[in-house]
Amino acid sequence: MDGFAALDFEFARQVLQRGIAVLYLVAFASSLNQFRPLLGEHGLLPAPELLAWVAESPQRRRMLHPTLFRFWRYTDRRLVAICVGGIAVAVLLAVGVPQLGPPWVPMLCFLVLWGLYMSIVSIGQTFYAFGWEMLLLEAGFVCAFLGSDSQPPPTAVIVLCWWLVFRLEFGAGMIKLRGGREWRDLTALMYHHETQPMPGPLSRTAHLLPAWFHRFEVLGNHFSQLVVPWFLFAPLLGLWIAGPWPNIVGTAAAAIIIATQAWLIATGNFAWLNWAAVVLAFSGVALPLGGASPVASEPPWILDGIPLYWVVLTGAVAAGYVVISVPAARNLAARRQLMNASFNRWQLANAYGAFGTVTKERIEIVVEGALEQDPDAAQWRAYEFKGKPGDVRRMPRQFAPYHLRLDWLMWFLPLGRSMEDWFTAFLVRLLEADAPTLRLLAGDPFDGARPRWIRAVSYRYRFATRDEFRASHARWVRDRRRVILGPMSLR
Repeated sequence: MDGFAALDFEFARQVLQRGIAVLYLVAFASSLNQFRPLLGEHGLLPAPELLAWVAESPQRRRMLHPTLFRFWRYTDRRLVAICVGGIAVAVLLAVGVPQLGPPWVPMLCFLVLWGLYMSIVSIGQTFYAFGWEMLLLEAGFVCAFLGSDSQPPPTAVIVLCWWLVFRLEFGAGMIKLRGGREWRDLTALMYHHETQPMPGPLSRTAHLLPAWFHRFEVLGNHFSQLVVPWFLFAPLLGLWIAGPWPNIVGTAAAAIIIATQAWLIATGNFAWLNWAAVVLAFSGVALPLGGASPVASEPPWILDGIPLYWVVLTGAVAAGYVVISVPAARNLAARRQLMNASFNRWQLANAYGAFGTVTKERIEIVVEGALEQDPDAAQWRAYEFKGKPGDVRRMPRQFAPYHLRLDWLMWFLPLGRSMEDWFTAFLVRLLEADAPTLRLLAGDPFDGARPRWIRAVSYRYRFATRDEFRASHARWVRDRRRVILGPMSLR
């Protein structure tokens, strides 16, 4: 690093800007396909009803995060316009067009993505209550100030990226140490691959690995999340220590985080959480590209190749971040550590963390329908979801970084103490054979016809052993527990 300019982090900037832009593209595409049946005018939890409820009192209005829909009445068409606009801006950033101009051009583009997506998340209710939503929002805001190709990346903003990765990784590590005993006795990953919300194609293979490997996984996770993130800040020593070693240490730390996240990507489906962690971890990769030297400093207008106005702006952003990061820093040291918490309305300088405890048994809610008049003599047929387990012979698919919101909420359903309102509305939509809702599923067992009856049944699922798979070609073994809701009909 050279004062105001992070000269060896041009490659890091390219990965950050383009990678985060691609993730915004995925996020807007996910919303374009799923928001309307889940939260639209005729959705399971209609956003217009939420906005009408919020508008009833000033206190409720203060509870709502900023959204354009507070001033611009929600309609499904306007939601589509926001998603399409966000996709267009994200594509431009992903191919590098705004980066060809002055630094304020990509800044405005990223701030547009941040504002548009926050408008969606703020009214997304339980379907958008995931840590990676605020992570993407914060990453978009920070990357807005990385500048353009006409000058080196600002040191202050690269350090903010490290601070974001540190909170993401170290926060998750501390949540685990303070959470379930399984993380301390090294048994957590003997269950996780099987019980995680949405397994992938390699999850069963990972689950069947020997116990010693799973203990090694947990130790590796603790090392990667509790020790390694501190070394991301090693390049700052380059401001006082000559030589390549500070950058080498920081790059090695980033590489370990990237490798750990790649294993999680290969063995699970956590939407864009792990992908965002990989992209952000590239902020620690220092690669001298050997290009043209930056413009020499010409005080007061150019400092280390960066225009003075941009140095002042990014310095102010970094200083503001120090102030708003105090609650998140305190949270990392708190005994009652908060997980995936925002301390301000703009969802910046957040607290992150995941899987403080690991579920040891997989309970799935299977939704079944029937056409017959008598439910006791009916032939019940199951609705298959795109991502969550259903048919025991079907191999889990890889969907991440795409987010299947309904499938994720179905995983949380057995963990709750009461039936969720959205689930009751979902069953009603199935009884109505609502086409937009059915498109969220892998298939309709009734080919568009309305079932007379619907019910929800709980099953315990576990991965088949190698011998069981050879005998039956089933990847899952399940046993039926009980009917938890129904049979019910529209009448």
